[in-house]
Amino acid sequence: MSRLPYTYRGVIVPVLTPFNNDGYLNLDIISKYAKYLAKKGINGILVNGTSGEGMSMSVVERKLIAEAWAKAVKKTRQHLMIQVGGTSLPDVIELAKHAENLHVDSILCLPELYFKPTTSQQLIEYLEIIGKAAPKTPLLYYHIPMLTNVNIHMGQFLESIGDKIPSFVGIKFTSANLEEGAQALHADNKKYVIFLGNDQIVNAAYALGIDSFILTSLNMLSELILNLLAASKDGKMLEAKNKQEELSRAVIAITKHGNWVETMKVAMTLLTDIDVGLPRAPLKSISSEALEVMIKDLNNLGYQAEIKHD
Repeated sequence: MSRLPYTYRGVIVPVLTPFNNDGYLNLDIISKYAKYLAKKGINGILVNGTSGEGMSMSVVERKLIAEAWAKAVKKTRQHLMIQVGGTSLPDVIELAKHAENLHVDSILCLPELYFKPTTSQQLIEYLEIIGKAAPKTPLLYYHIPMLTNVNIHMGQFLESIGDKIPSFVGIKFTSANLEEGAQALHADNKKYVIFLGNDQIVNAAYALGIDSFILTSLNMLSELILNLLAASKDGKMLEAKNKQEELSRAVIAITKHGNWVETMKVAMTLLTDIDVGLPRAPLKSISSEALEVMIKDLNNLGYQAEIKHD
């Protein structure tokens, strides 16, 4: 069985999961959310990732969100990637099968989070199981060691896969270790796609040859990021550097007030017309004082940050 073709390159936005004030999913807003991103020029969607709080939802909820996005992207024609990991293996298998039945474009999977893999071979064996559950859908591994504490070297891991997982096509690399990222990119004669998941080193990664990105800030700062990537592609290094610094200042202004997801959800509501609601426990809302500072800081940076929803 040959490796599945996977030609998607470029940007993917890890969408935030909208919750109502009662804590239940707000599925009604997803069609509007998809159209908003498409209008901004974002052609790829990642559902149930870290920013999407996938690991804070039940299997039933994760399926509902995946179904809502699958329906929405039929109209917007965006690439749809579903993250299926972060729960028990039987549930991961169930979510992978569900994603394949929805005919999504790709599946992303975290490692086992309790009995963690410590070697490339253990990780390959885990992903083999997921690949067999959804053999017709391109599979990517989600490398985010600061949250998983799975520190397997991605260059070595990709070099060792060979043909063991026919559906395997690449990784989401959420790390600042660009030496490792470059090794991953060049592994097995550049066989795999590498999506960088770090908003603050986009221009540096591009200079190394990484051309695909999954960035939370695309939700609310898409124009800036697309301009940064265009400058990088055109070899305008000074412009790219300046755009990266602008992006980093905005990300710092947002995320200094708490957890990544807690603060990004606030920024989404302040900077767009998409109300994604509050984060789910154990995450919390930021304080009213922090909210005021975030609004002031973003406005000082030239953004129109305001409370648009009750």
